[in-house]
Amino acid sequence: MAKTEIDRLTQLLSRLPGLGPRSARRAVLFLMKKRESLMLPLAKAMTDAAASIVNCPTCGNLDTENPCAICQSPKRDHSKICVVEEVGDLWALERSGAFKGLYHVLGGTLSALDGRGPAQLNVNQLLDRAGETHVQEIILALSATVDGQTTGHYLTECLTGYEVDVSKLAHGVPVGGSLDYLDDGTLTAALKARRPTN
Repeated sequence: MAKTEIDRLTQLLSRLPGLGPRSARRAVLFLMKKRESLMLPLAKAMTDAAASIVNCPTCGNLDTENPCAICQSPKRDHSKICVVEEVGDLWALERSGAFKGLYHVLGGTLSALDGRGPAQLNVNQLLDRAGETHVQEIILALSATVDGQTTGHYLTECLTGYEVDVSKLAHGVPVGGSLDYLDDGTLTAALKARRPTN
């Protein structure tokens, strides 16, 4: 492998969360040493994933099915929709096993600093889903940050007039915390202790 290809691989890996240039170089060296047992299978798995994984048009989850397995499952409670910022938050809640309803991935939070308004989020799709007759509760599972709280207030106002209860996560989610970094017990407690937003 030419040095330029090693540099390119290092540069690409350094873009991953938690990996800087030095960590990426170590990862590249490790992959090169384990070329047959790790690097080639990893490359194939990444190629296969890129070809088969899609965003669910209903909730925004990532899956190989369309719509995703969660949206299709008859075992889920279709009367409850849990709104999360990103797919990682959905996966964190699924790991906890505390929620058996459906999800809606916003794609971020409102942020004036980042120039992200309602048009950049999946708000209209959420309102469409909230208007479905079988939906009874919308749970706002947003991060306890300023942007998360602002987004929660905005969504609560948008959902006024809909025939749904709107609740949000209660204790257990620290201020400034992100759902993806919380342990399963904390997520379970926060989900069970949710309360109305009004």
